[in-house]
Amino acid sequence: MGACEHPLVSVVTPVYNGEPYLRECIESVLAQTYSNWEYVIVNNCSKDGTLEIAKEYARKDRRIHVYSNEELLPIIANHNRAFNLIAPNSKYCKVVSADDWLFSECIARMVDLAEPHPSVGIVGSYQLSGGGDKWHVRNHGLPYFKTVVPGREICRLQLLGRLDVFANPTSNLYRADLVRSTDAFFPNAAAEADVSACYKHLQFADFGFVHQVLSYERLHRASMTTTSRELNAYLPSLINDCVTYGPLHLSQGELEMRIKELLGEYYKFLASSSFKFRNKRFWNYHRGRLSELGFPFDRFKLGKRIFLKCIDIVLNPKHNVELLMRR
Repeated sequence: MGACEHPLVSVVTPVYNGEPYLRECIESVLAQTYSNWEYVIVNNCSKDGTLEIAKEYARKDRRIHVYSNEELLPIIANHNRAFNLIAPNSKYCKVVSADDWLFSECIARMVDLAEPHPSVGIVGSYQLSGGGDKWHVRNHGLPYFKTVVPGREICRLQLLGRLDVFANPTSNLYRADLVRSTDAFFPNAAAEADVSACYKHLQFADFGFVHQVLSYERLHRASMTTTSRELNAYLPSLINDCVTYGPLHLSQGELEMRIKELLGEYYKFLASSSFKFRNKRFWNYHRGRLSELGFPFDRFKLGKRIFLKCIDIVLNPKHNVELLMRR
């Protein structure tokens, strides 16, 4: 691209108590090879040094704008507030979570893909994810030759579980007109609301994908991703997305079959959890989520799955003893 062809990109970081990792996050934005950006940091009533760190960088670079909430907002509400603060003339919006960071070519590569394809509303990419001794690359599975996919097609494949490329906000670039089209770009309060946003907005736009690792998702005890994995919050969110957006992207038969399949996975997971001494918080969460989804907790289904699990334990004693010893 020539200098005059670099559209403005609004980068946003909603943050609460991000002191341990915020400097690395901000430095990754400053290190971008793409220079036409503004950076909106929204401090959500942090009790550590988050605000001081953000203001320190804002004093050094006029492209950085720091806002502080007057009262503590839920995580997704704080994301939506950040979206509402982006510049009116920005063409794209890039989230980077406060404990994540971007590789230096991230914004440039994503904009390079989006610019020749005006129909593209969301651009994804591979993402390095991990911490400690556990590392993996997310979002793989899309054939390498596919860089632009019709929105409804990619949503259909994702809803059916044949692909998993929507990942987390740090791995995506959003077209800013889609972000500005609503007061709540992330359309629900679930931790996986960013995936729901993809289903919602790809009704009207196509999906682009850069086959390159462009961001890093840090997994640690306090991260939202880690909490979601410990509770398996992804499974009820998948069901919720099927109920809400399935009618837009799936046939009636596909939708019914997929919901039945996911509920089967849900009760299989709950049955396994019965043998892992889960606490009251865990069970209250899942009873509540099933009720919210319109599928009240079914003790008969759970009992049936527990019975099948008991048979598995009897038939595979060595495997299950090893599993218990690891616990």
